[in-house]
Amino acid sequence: MGIAVIYAAYLAVSIGLTIVVASALSRSGRVFLVQVFGGDEGMAGAVNRMLVVGFYLLSLGYVALTVRTPGRIHGPGQAIGVLSVKVGEELLVLGALYLLNIALYARFRRRQRPDGTVTQQPGGTVTEEVIH
Repeated sequence: MGIAVIYAAYLAVSIGLTIVVASALSRSGRVFLVQVFGGDEGMAGAVNRMLVVGFYLLSLGYVALTVRTPGRIHGPGQAIGVLSVKVGEELLVLGALYLLNIALYARFRRRQRPDGTVTQQPGGTVTEEVIH
């Protein structure tokens, strides 16, 4: 089995997984962000797109950096082993990026005031006003 076949399989699987995970993140994240931004669809959509683009860049950048395999591959057994390790690494990266995005969504949620507005002071500090 040639190295080109392994590279092609790795790229196909990794890019496919990235697209599936990014789609799920985008769908769920948009609904969440609309609530966080008090129904402001435009702001929620913009923030959601930025998070998804960052997700794609980090994930596909990792794939590009790890596509290369040191040494030669001798036989289908070794090829499958190399491919499974590479796909496993990509799954771990996708999982970490997904959890990072969830943490960012939660952070947006904490910044939401009781009346539904989001408040942030200059320098990134969040106001802690109690509204009666």
